[in-house]
Amino acid sequence: MKILYVSTVLSTVNSFLIPHLVLLQREGHEVGIACNPSDSTSELADQYGIPIYPISFQRNPFSQMNRKAIKEIRSLVEKERFQVVHVHTPVASFITRFALRNFQGVKIFYTAHGFHFFKGAPLKNWLLYYPIERVAARWTDCLITMNGEDYYAAIKMKLRKSGMVFQVPGVGVDIGKFSPLAWEEKQRLRMEYGYDDEDFLLIYVGELSVRKNQGMLFEVLQLLEERIPRLKLLLVGDGDMEEKYKNLARRMKIEDLVEFLGYREDIPQLLALSDVLVSTSRQEGLPVNVMEGMAVGLPLVVTDCRGNRDLVEDGKNGFLIPIGAPKSFASAIEKLYVSSSLRQRFSKANLMRIQDYRLDIVLGKMREIYRKRLGEDFSRSFPTVHQILEKRKI
Repeated sequence: MKILYVSTVLSTVNSFLIPHLVLLQREGHEVGIACNPSDSTSELADQYGIPIYPISFQRNPFSQMNRKAIKEIRSLVEKERFQVVHVHTPVASFITRFALRNFQGVKIFYTAHGFHFFKGAPLKNWLLYYPIERVAARWTDCLITMNGEDYYAAIKMKLRKSGMVFQVPGVGVDIGKFSPLAWEEKQRLRMEYGYDDEDFLLIYVGELSVRKNQGMLFEVLQLLEERIPRLKLLLVGDGDMEEKYKNLARRMKIEDLVEFLGYREDIPQLLALSDVLVSTSRQEGLPVNVMEGMAVGLPLVVTDCRGNRDLVEDGKNGFLIPIGAPKSFASAIEKLYVSSSLRQRFSKANLMRIQDYRLDIVLGKMREIYRKRLGEDFSRSFPTVHQILEKRKI
């Protein structure tokens, strides 16, 4: 089959979807990507021979360029004769489903990485995104969610005739890439990165943004500065709030406690040398950063928001803290600091829990979803063992 993945920007594909595309390709399907590639580069075309079709998607839903994108995506699907279009990210998902709403013979799959309406969301989110998602659901054959709250919202929507809603455990974590280290190896890695055994390292991986809410952690650091010697917060990622957060840290006089590490390729190593993973996010789909921390065996202190609460059971594998409660957040971190046994208990619980979110588990579930929705047309494209071996020889 010919299957097109659609995303507003290429960075989403690079970060989360390459294993999904490669799976489809290896099972005999012809795949392509439609996105605005201007935000990043990708080796997909060179390494896997997967074409990238540039579309004028813009993150701002009100941009006039999105009107051009409607014509472009419609023309692309018509010209290349894609049989399945799998959309991701809110703007590209709505534009594509609108453009293809009357296309015959094209199945539309939509993975919601996190609806923009959720419990506690601003009223404007509900007024704008909730009705848009309900309307677009009518042009959707298969709607895939990643957390419980989104799933229950999705099953109330009216899809196309015979449309179905599924829940999968995220995009999958490669536990071969993210895994715990023995204490001696962790010591060696800390020395290599310039940290001491006595340092107590908190790590937060994510874009520096209002949604990720890193500013709340600065209040937490002020509360803990005198209670936890050698405390450090590693902020991994960049974003439009970077300068504001740096200025805030200086004003709050905790700049010596915060390290802005920017965009990094060595996230597995940074997680492995840390002590506790923290997240103060206001909302998530199913957060990859938290799952990667679980795979490394880190104890968790996270805000009680959609997505986080799907992964963290308070007191079992981490602590769930209300958003906007820095004192409670600080208290949870201090409990982990003073109790190595508690850290070890949470670590063991996370190493067991993450098994349900492994990449191979997620890819297996996605394969079954495709089979259920596409039936013989999808299964017929599977290569035989002989074909796979012949392809490897080439």
